[in-house]
Amino acid sequence: MPKLWDETIETHRLAVREATLDTTAALVAEHGLASVTMSKIAAQTGIGRATLYKYFPDIQAILMAWHERQVGHHLRQLAAVRDQAGDPGQKLQAVLEAFALISHQRHDGELAALLHRGDHVVRAHQQLHDLIRDLVIEGAKTGALRDDIAPDELATYCLHALTAASSLTSKAAVQRLVAVTLAGLRPQP
Repeated sequence: MPKLWDETIETHRLAVREATLDTTAALVAEHGLASVTMSKIAAQTGIGRATLYKYFPDIQAILMAWHERQVGHHLRQLAAVRDQAGDPGQKLQAVLEAFALISHQRHDGELAALLHRGDHVVRAHQQLHDLIRDLVIEGAKTGALRDDIAPDELATYCLHALTAASSLTSKAAVQRLVAVTLAGLRPQP
């Protein structure tokens, strides 16, 4: 088979997969998890049910793939925020603010409970932890952040503290939470 043909098939497969993920997320958001069926997904996507089953065995697999895509997007977003900021302290603040705002977004409880069980969540959490730990190390080297506590512990502190943003009612409250978290990272007099 010519190389171009492989790329065309792969492009088509990717388009079907992406359309399936987008359609499923839209149906769940509009109608709720319990009312979404593989038949509805296939019809909305514009593909046959048999084709849909070639890509995904069930709705849970579709939702897990959608969530993995979303988590990857969030990690790339946080890396971009880090790369756009100035010194290590500004980078850390920007990443913590972005993470807190992501955490603040409302998620359906039933859906979140289903999606946060995957291995992709464990891998993403480790990547996020490493990102924050590395920023803490950079900040400690410049004297902007404390160096009397292990960077891994400080990264864990940040993640646990900012996960609380999911229960806050306003962005102003999220900003205050970030400020308190950053205060805990500053060198002690």
